[in-house]
Amino acid sequence: MTHFPFDEAQKRAFLDQQFAAQFEHYGIHYPTVERNIIEKDGVPVGRLWIDEWREQIRLVDIALMPEARGAGIGSRLLRDVLDRGQRAGKPVTIHVEAFNPALRLYQRLGFEKVDTNGVYFLMRWTPQA
Repeated sequence: MTHFPFDEAQKRAFLDQQFAAQFEHYGIHYPTVERNIIEKDGVPVGRLWIDEWREQIRLVDIALMPEARGAGIGSRLLRDVLDRGQRAGKPVTIHVEAFNPALRLYQRLGFEKVDTNGVYFLMRWTPQA
């Protein structure tokens, strides 16, 4: 938000509007999503939203507060989801923005780019047989 010439009230209104739009979108496209709040020492530091379908597990949203990044929390969460996919015999998929720094993490964990709409990559991790 530092790049926008908004005062604090305008920033809050903008962020609230963005959150409401995202929440509505997820509600429409992922009606059975599991909404998990990630805590560290009892303090919320992120969220992990997952939707399990018959053919795959979709990582709908994973986000950590800046102060919680780089400590291995995201890697641990992703490995837990991949373990779930392995046990269920289902691929795990996620849409990732092309400029997202976490893209390298997904690739290290075995996700592969399978499609793009120009802004997002659809990435898939496939369980081992």
